[in-house]
Amino acid sequence: YQYDDQNIFAKILRGEIPNKTVLETDHSLAFHDIQPAKPVHVLVIPKVRWVSMRDMAAADAAAAGRFMAGISLTARELGLEDDGYRVVFNTGRDALQTVEYLHAHILAGRKLGWPPG
Repeated sequence: YQYDDQNIFAKILRGEIPNKTVLETDHSLAFHDIQPAKPVHVLVIPKVRWVSMRDMAAADAAAAGRFMAGISLTARELGLEDDGYRVVFNTGRDALQTVEYLHAHILAGRKLGWPPG
């Protein structure tokens, strides 16, 4: 994948598309998915041009850590820490990554089965 500054998440970060924000930090933005797969389905995106996990791995560890911290802070903001939640990254076509922008899905709100689905 190549970075496309016209992807939906880039437009959300620029304020061109509204979203239902859960939490915003200097390094990430978390918002409710418009097509939730679970009772709680929130997306967390970094405020950098990362398309995939490869981009995050190539970045400095501090930047990756700040993004991961944003995921944890979002789960806390949603009150998910006691009952639990799942964090999913879909990376690449075979994993059905639909937006070419690295993002995490926070899923919760009921018992989640295994394997995930």
